[in-house]
Amino acid sequence: MIQGIGGALFSHAANAAKQTRPIEAQKQFSAFLKEALHEVNKEQVQADRLTEKLVRGENVDLHQVMIASQKASISLQLALEIRNKVVEAYQEMMRMQI
Repeated sequence: MIQGIGGALFSHAANAAKQTRPIEAQKQFSAFLKEALHEVNKEQVQADRLTEKLVRGENVDLHQVMIASQKASISLQLALEIRNKVVEAYQEMMRMQI
């Protein structure tokens, strides 16, 4: 997840440097955020699915359940930190005097 976000961020940054129109940059950023949130959701769903299988007594390794759960937790924490930084940057821009 983290590597996917990092790789996508660098590729989007390289593409954004070539394009100067704000509307295109806004659409790319929006698409990037949607994709990142979709990946976080996928991690959460996978962890839930494995946990349910473990609870039902199906043949699933405990360590796989724990790994999926930790990946989902870290992905969510990363998404929250990114959201906090974006909100903080927005608030800082709104405080700027013109």
